[in-house]
Amino acid sequence: MHSAMKIVLASNSPRRKELLSGLGLEYEVRTLSGIDESYPEGLPMEEIPQYISRKKAAAYTLGNDELLITADTIVWLDGEVLGKPANEADARQMLHKLSGKTHQVVTGVTLTYRSEDLHPSYKHHSFSSVSQVTFAQLTDAEIDYYVTHFHPLDKAGAYGIQEWIGYIGVACIQGSYFNVMGLPVQRLYTEMKKLHFI
Repeated sequence: MHSAMKIVLASNSPRRKELLSGLGLEYEVRTLSGIDESYPEGLPMEEIPQYISRKKAAAYTLGNDELLITADTIVWLDGEVLGKPANEADARQMLHKLSGKTHQVVTGVTLTYRSEDLHPSYKHHSFSSVSQVTFAQLTDAEIDYYVTHFHPLDKAGAYGIQEWIGYIGVACIQGSYFNVMGLPVQRLYTEMKKLHFI
């Protein structure tokens, strides 16, 4: 596969790197620390990660013919955002909330690009993908085992679907599995084709 632009992934997530690599496109990783990921209260579920992905994009400076990919993933349960847990006790509490229920995983992606004919302005294209995930009823022992052995403190909702908890706990998914991992690669590929980047 070949892209007309130099692709830059703005993420430290090993899962997003793995998923983007799966598209067969060459890219480089650039990351900045300390980006504010707050968002206004009252935003609809699907707009929250898009808003944050645009804030991430705004922190970067691009060269000509560069395409920046920024993304953010949230877990949404009964009108509440479950972010990354502060500690293991917080992770256990989140998993108790998710146990036996269906929640939404929403990933917002922003494509930011700049080329000679667009100089000096940037163009932005944002979209979001939603997956419904249903957990079986989890026991205290299962939650404790997962948190103790997998330390999911870097994951929204305190779980990674590709890990042990996904094998034993996820009863049903509607939508993209890869979106739950953190990057809806089929949708990303489709959007990049629409914009003639592939």
